[in-house]
Amino acid sequence: MWGAGRATPFFLLVGLLLIFSAQQAPAGDWPQILGPSRSGRAAGDERLADTWPPQGPSVAWRKPVGSGYSGVAVADGRVYLFTRQGAKEVIEALDAATGETLWSGSHPTTFRPQVGGGDGPLCVPLVHDGVVVTSGAQGVLTVNDAATGEQRWQRRTHEEFAAQEGYFGAGSTPLVAAGNVIVNVGGTKVGGVKKDAGVIAFRLDSGAPVWTATAEPASYSSPMALEISGQARVLMVTRYQCLLLDPVTGKVQWQFPFGMRGPTVNAAVPVLTDSSHLLLSASYGIGSVHAEFTDTKATPQWEGAENLATQYCTPVVIGRHAYCVDGREDGPPGDVKCIEVATGKIAWQEKKFGYGAVIAADGKLLILRNDGGLVLARATPERFEILARCKPLGGNVRALPALADGRLYLRDDKELVCLEVGR
Repeated sequence: MWGAGRATPFFLLVGLLLIFSAQQAPAGDWPQILGPSRSGRAAGDERLADTWPPQGPSVAWRKPVGSGYSGVAVADGRVYLFTRQGAKEVIEALDAATGETLWSGSHPTTFRPQVGGGDGPLCVPLVHDGVVVTSGAQGVLTVNDAATGEQRWQRRTHEEFAAQEGYFGAGSTPLVAAGNVIVNVGGTKVGGVKKDAGVIAFRLDSGAPVWTATAEPASYSSPMALEISGQARVLMVTRYQCLLLDPVTGKVQWQFPFGMRGPTVNAAVPVLTDSSHLLLSASYGIGSVHAEFTDTKATPQWEGAENLATQYCTPVVIGRHAYCVDGREDGPPGDVKCIEVATGKIAWQEKKFGYGAVIAADGKLLILRNDGGLVLARATPERFEILARCKPLGGNVRALPALADGRLYLRDDKELVCLEVGR
């Protein structure tokens, strides 16, 4: 018979084991651009090591890749890689543990950029409800079965809707909302008449067009899903506007100008700083806007280019602060900044850090520079505290990183590397 003196340690041990088991449970996936919620933040159970050996985290595997700046998506133990190989754009499913190719599919491409040398896809694959959605540089929208690779449907959006390829090709990663694939295809003029094909919704299950909205040209910014009073909405930055749309009907709830004509780009994803505020940022003299919004209007709280004007790094919001690499890749070395969201004031900045991308997990930041350097830092508004650094890649890095189950996936224009960064 268990006495009180012996029962307490036993149940204490069981409790500790349960807590330990919960902490060791597999962390969440990274099924789309910038993670589970397109916020740059990993799942809540993702755990990172507090430091790395001098040579950096251990390498699980490396794999040669084709051209393009598309980061990977990770779901259900598979990594989805989208690149150009010769005259084809290729989607591959890889084993997350080994890098082994499980299946691949492709379609032909003849894309050549108007500016720069990258001829591969830019959009991160999107894994949703058993399928993987890709958008190629020429606007070829494809849905494959995520497990088998079988092609479900395909639309050549630029050809069908007379859209322009833009400076670098299609670069706005699609979003699934209300059973529709929402794409910033880009409106245009045909015979002097504007075509309302700026934003198009296709049925996820069949590829049939559901609605078209606005004549807005396309940007390189990817849309964001949200809810307002229980209603599904889509927040999107086009070439010249910020829009809130109904994903069921395509109705534009509100819009305000964001962008500038000329050789400019909107590329950072719109950020929800809380349930009723958003943050936008772009370079080229455009700057940032922090706005309060409802379902019918948006009201700027502060705006300007002085404190934050980032070319394509999407700010990551943690609590009341946003962390971002400010500046431009083709300018002086960028600065890492911590910005107070409500006011736009700089809490701290690390000058001449170099341009790149930021993601967050476990109270820490992972900052990937364009030269292949990687920094682990603490996410705190008090100061910039580097915990570790390494250089796992040597090429030109523009693809966004992905983090899932303790593994960090990075790619340059030559290879994809999987690093063990978990505890």
